[in-house]
Amino acid sequence: MQLRELEWFSTLAETEHMTEASLRLNVSQPTLSRALARLERKLGVKLFDRHRNGLRLNKYGEIFQAHAVRAMNEIDRGEERIATLVDPLRGSVSLGFVHSFGGWLIPDLLNRYRKHASSTSFELSGGACDDVVDDVRQGSIDVGFVAPEPVADDLDWIPLGREELCLGVPLGHAFEGRDHVAIADLAHEPMVALRAEFGLRQVTDRLCREAGFSPRVAIEVTELSTLRALVATGMGVAVVPVPRPGHTPGPAIRGIPFSDPTAFRPYGAVIRRGGPSGQAARRFVKFVARDSAHALQPGRTPGEGTRGGALAAVGNS
Repeated sequence: MQLRELEWFSTLAETEHMTEASLRLNVSQPTLSRALARLERKLGVKLFDRHRNGLRLNKYGEIFQAHAVRAMNEIDRGEERIATLVDPLRGSVSLGFVHSFGGWLIPDLLNRYRKHASSTSFELSGGACDDVVDDVRQGSIDVGFVAPEPVADDLDWIPLGREELCLGVPLGHAFEGRDHVAIADLAHEPMVALRAEFGLRQVTDRLCREAGFSPRVAIEVTELSTLRALVATGMGVAVVPVPRPGHTPGPAIRGIPFSDPTAFRPYGAVIRRGGPSGQAARRFVKFVARDSAHALQPGRTPGEGTRGGALAAVGNS
């Protein structure tokens, strides 16, 4: 059985359509049909049920698909190991991260890592904190960058720093002229917040709980840009990261520092216990750990914002 046959079958199983699969694979439909027929003869069963509008993977096809995917993954890992031995700086690393880190943390890390391993390639995906953690746990990605630290006994955590939080209010809000506010001041304020699976929401809920109340969440969203836009229109206030210097401002909202010393979210990298399997990913994790150890030396706190007077309009976070 040839690897090409497995790849073609896998594409057919994904599309369940001969024309679409042939276009994706850049092979003719007759060639693809003959390859499928040879594969089914070797196995002694039909892998698809034929229908007028296409194919439908049957129970035999589902079983074979699972094994074919594992076989191709093993071959890919073998190629990566050999490539790593030939050129230690080659390889691919998959990273997941909460969306707000895509604007500063991830570009900064990758830019600095390229100076050490310019041949390493990266696959990036953004998502909610809980989704990123689950992807790391299941092995779908090598390293996840999240905030706050997840509660998980099967994962390792590399602390990288902390982001200070502030209160985002619309222009003209009663709080706008204050130098600072306390979390407790939000007890009767309608709030805009991310959904429960997002790390910033989890931090917001914790801060409110520690202040003795449950947040009055009027609207839940899935993106910080939407959250800021809703705050700007007066739909409520929101706990947001302090804007980072040099970032383009978003909707015009006012950022007011919190007086609470716990109003921050720690951020870092999460990996499977024992580290990822790929050599390229392991090298990247070592770089992140060394970078973290240097950045967290006494007197240095990466990601820490500036407390004091009222902040300018809150931009991207």
